[in-house]
Amino acid sequence: MTHPVPRMTPEEAQAWLGLIRVCDLLPSELDSQLQRDSAMTHFEFGVMTYLRWMPESTASMSEIAEATNATLSRLSHVCSRLERRGLVQKSTSPADRRVSRVTLTNAGRRELVRATPGHIATARRLVIDALSPEDLADLARITAKLGEQLDPEQRFATGR
Repeated sequence: MTHPVPRMTPEEAQAWLGLIRVCDLLPSELDSQLQRDSAMTHFEFGVMTYLRWMPESTASMSEIAEATNATLSRLSHVCSRLERRGLVQKSTSPADRRVSRVTLTNAGRRELVRATPGHIATARRLVIDALSPEDLADLARITAKLGEQLDPEQRFATGR
């Protein structure tokens, strides 16, 4: 007994493959720019940005992992690298010694501030400036809809 394989229409395939192409290409472009200009990866930039907006620039490893969609193992390696560079400081929570915390240092804040203009310029060059205002509105609407589908609990909702 054979089962028919579902197919996409040409329009569906074009949209799907276009999305996959962007999802595959954009992260490496962001990484390349940040590594070249600021000696950090896009993931490191994201971790440091998250910490910057937390009270006292501090969060638990679990909070950061959830906010960045990372495993604790990956995050631990990244935070160790950032700590060796003096950009973050790891510590144990005084309330619960089982909880590891990470704090953005003053040096980390300076590096993040230094990296941000180039990162924004790259985002503009690769995405924002390539689209009309109508396209940007469509992109915002489409990504919001896809975000709701992929993240029903809104763990990664923008504006938080």
